[in-house]
Amino acid sequence: MEEPARVLIVEARFYDDLADELAAGAIEALQEAGVEIERLPVPGVLEVPSAISLAEGSAEYDAYVALGVVIRGETSHYDIVAIESARALQTLAIEFDCCIGNGILTVENGDQAWARARRSEKNKGRDAAIAALRMLEIKNRFSPNLEEVLAESKLTITSERD
Repeated sequence: MEEPARVLIVEARFYDDLADELAAGAIEALQEAGVEIERLPVPGVLEVPSAISLAEGSAEYDAYVALGVVIRGETSHYDIVAIESARALQTLAIEFDCCIGNGILTVENGDQAWARARRSEKNKGRDAAIAALRMLEIKNRFSPNLEEVLAESKLTITSERD
């Protein structure tokens, strides 16, 4: 019997109430899919990619759900956080084959954040979880198990000492 996929939800806790709502939407979708779930809180959105990178090094997880909220303020900090977190997540996905559902909201105000986070509205936590699972399906399609490839091709790997 095949083991269920393991998914890590990395959630920025800067806005606790919004983080809880995003996580609830993600958890519902992941439970429906029958995967194992673990949650990892981090202080803010900029820490989400770093946490995923560290977790990927452990090889414990098959996919990741990145959650958080960036609300525009009076300074350019919003732009830095929004752009750099998205760039870092994309780098992880492309360069390290991480399956990531990006549920980091970048909004103008709290009303927009709640409209996107609330499970009864846009439910972006759920959308991010579904995206992570879909990327895992795609990865599994294009990255078959080495043993299966060898068995199908009837090739064997030998060391130079053999």
